Amino acid sequence: MSNINKVAAGALIPALILGSSQVAGQAESGGNALTIYSTAQPGAIAPELYRNGGRGQAIPGYAVVRQQRDLSLARGRNSVRFSDVAAFIDPTTVMFESLTDPAGTSVIEQNFQFDLVNHEKLLQKYIDQTVKVDQVRGNSVDSFSGTLLSTSGGMILKRDDGAVQMLPYNAGVTLPSLPGGLITRPTLVWDVNAQRAGSHRIRVSYQTTGITWWTDYNMTYTEGSNANTCKLDVGAWVSIINQSGASYPEAKLKLIAGDVQRARPAGRVYNAPATAKMMAREEKDAGFAEKTFFEYHLYTLGRPTTLPDNSTKQIELFPAARSVPCEKTLVYYGLMPGYYGYSASPLTDRNYGVQSNRKVDVYLGFKNSQDHNMGMPLPSGRIRVSKMDSADKTLEFIGEDMIDHTPKNEKVLIKLGSAFNVVGERRQIDFKVDTSRKTMSEDIEVKLRNQKKEPVTVIVKENLYRWVNWQLTSKSHDFEKQDARTIHFPVKIAAGGEATVRYSVQYTW
Repeated sequence: MSNINKVAAGALIPALILGSSQVAGQAESGGNALTIYSTAQPGAIAPELYRNGGRGQAIPGYAVVRQQRDLSLARGRNSVRFSDVAAFIDPTTVMFESLTDPAGTSVIEQNFQFDLVNHEKLLQKYIDQTVKVDQVRGNSVDSFSGTLLSTSGGMILKRDDGAVQMLPYNAGVTLPSLPGGLITRPTLVWDVNAQRAGSHRIRVSYQTTGITWWTDYNMTYTEGSNANTCKLDVGAWVSIINQSGASYPEAKLKLIAGDVQRARPAGRVYNAPATAKMMAREEKDAGFAEKTFFEYHLYTLGRPTTLPDNSTKQIELFPAARSVPCEKTLVYYGLMPGYYGYSASPLTDRNYGVQSNRKVDVYLGFKNSQDHNMGMPLPSGRIRVSKMDSADKTLEFIGEDMIDHTPKNEKVLIKLGSAFNVVGERRQIDFKVDTSRKTMSEDIEVKLRNQKKEPVTVIVKENLYRWVNWQLTSKSHDFEKQDARTIHFPVKIAAGGEATVRYSVQYTW
């Protein structure tokens, strides 16, 4: 782009510096605003990522930054320099607008300058020029000058007597001045044509990467009147990582949730953001307020907040919901991982999928409804569950899982782990294939043992994966059909007891 600080059209363009030191005294309350979009998978942010600053390009999210400032413009052409920008700014998204006179103010050219000053660039500007060097030798300092020949792997200096000397980068070098073209911070420069002279309220907006948000849930589990009932206290917090290369003091904060489409370079895949709804509180501690925005959800924090660069901030998403009714469910899925996929033709190999899994998994389920003290859209995020140890009144961690965003009045199901005292065993007891009649039959037996001191109910989950057309010809227990190839057998097992589920299935094609 052209240098817009030069004389143009026969008139000198006034240079207006709009940097952080001058802006700070002019910014009104609410002068900074951020709308953050998350592309993070629930639970996918590793702690080391947000503890190590300067890795903003690895942060799965982005934000729209808006800053409002008061600026004095002369009538005609003005050069405006703006250095309060994020290091990971997308310069193609920058917008400069006058809120005072939008019709009479226009941007003719824009330049994004990012040639930041550093040790190497400074030295390169002085190749073939004379520099002064101070080199420590024991307790004394040897000072000399010469012509800088190279900066590759150190410095090569041709001294005044013709000798060539190689020096490390840590040698003290004195330069006559700061070379032109180098800046200390990324800077936006605009050539602005203003029809109205005087004070303008301007707004600068742009997109930057290196910033994201996600939700974490903390739940406290309390047992109910029997082995399958329980209650939960549910709390939720929003976490925000800012590694964008800029700080945002006293900013108005918004979070966008929904599947917002963005054009991305090929090969880069991002997951959809989360969804949430927050409950209103008193203005002195105003939390998030939610509203529908296009096909997404928009959440606005009711108070300004500061997001320093290279920092992580947690903000309460909604007040804790108390005594949410829940149900503990034990599920036995006897197939080993990898045997629940389906083939394009009947699976007639009798040994396919017969390996048995012994683990009985533990799930907690609750309904996200107002009747159950909930009823707000829940963002995708990680759920951590703890239980009180009555011996010393401490909370002990008992499991965690991830959820996708969940609308109100929908059921939430989370897996906590595997039961210790309930085990299962699945085996194939008969298998026949009649190719002439295009039929296949299989007999399955599932044994469950309960070593606990109280009775339990276990859901036996079976996938009828061998072919799409199937029919149970016999069964020991009633079942519930979940989908085209999945059935559930609810089984009650007495304390210290055992139960056996048997069924026969016939496939046809």
